[in-house]
Amino acid sequence: MRTLTAAICLSGALSLGACTSLSKTEQGALSGGALGAGAGAVVGAITGGSAVTGAVIGGVVGGAAGAYKGCKDERKCD
Repeated sequence: MRTLTAAICLSGALSLGACTSLSKTEQGALSGGALGAGAGAVVGAITGGSAVTGAVIGGVVGGAAGAYKGCKDERKCD
């Protein structure tokens, strides 16, 4: 199990390393979605609900918030 977890974390880190050509909006959406999904899964599991549902909701909300912040940083959403 530890090997699988380490492999998943390593592949995620390596795949995010290729995101240097993304705009701030795209980077915000990607990182916000990933953080939101992780947080949503944890909250869903802790509260006794579905970790999958929490991850989906958190990913959508985090992605939207990250994209908006990136858009504001680029001054495209003023």
